[in-house]
Amino acid sequence: MTEPAKLTIDIYSDVMCPWCVIGYNQLSKALDELAGEIEAEVRWLPFELNPDMPAEGESQEEHIARKYGRTPDQMAANRGQLLAAGDRAGYSLRYAGAGDPPPAMMWNTFAAHKLLKWALIEAGAAVQTALKRALFDAHFQQRRNVSDAAVLVDIAASVGLDPAGAEAALADEVLGVVVRREQAAAWDMNISGVPAMIVNGKYMIPGAQEPEVYANALRRVVAKGG
Repeated sequence: MTEPAKLTIDIYSDVMCPWCVIGYNQLSKALDELAGEIEAEVRWLPFELNPDMPAEGESQEEHIARKYGRTPDQMAANRGQLLAAGDRAGYSLRYAGAGDPPPAMMWNTFAAHKLLKWALIEAGAAVQTALKRALFDAHFQQRRNVSDAAVLVDIAASVGLDPAGAEAALADEVLGVVVRREQAAAWDMNISGVPAMIVNGKYMIPGAQEPEVYANALRRVVAKGG
């Protein structure tokens, strides 16, 4: 029996990015389809969509109006399209907590990226992915402040990571340097939007795609010999 081809997929992504979780879900569907043919290790790399976001955050509505110049009607239409895209991908972008939803906010994600880098180093790709998914859920479905250190430590603990280790990681200046360096590498590759998936360190698949697009792209990488 032929062994499945093994690939690495590094995903430049931000926790604030709905298309990143949509793209990941679509990629997961593609990898399910490719089971027995291709196996992939998925790792997450940092990309801050709003590196200058202040500590107090900004309301999502104000942020979109300021950054993209959209009217309330345009924002409502775009929100409907985004929710539908999430549903098709099997991920709900709707608030799922108890009671009335808190305001939808945009947060600074530098600390979250440090935590994700530590998770990869400390526990490997699968746990890093579990943390990334938990961060997506915290932001989109629970509307938690994912720039807050206590919230980040709690989320890390929820996927089995050591809380004390998570606290230390958030205070680790070296991890901050690593995150900055990896973001600079994305800019050097002219990556200006996410998700951007780098297969085997050299083939890029930009944007959130349909599962068959991912599957075909991965098959082409294998056909080229990786």
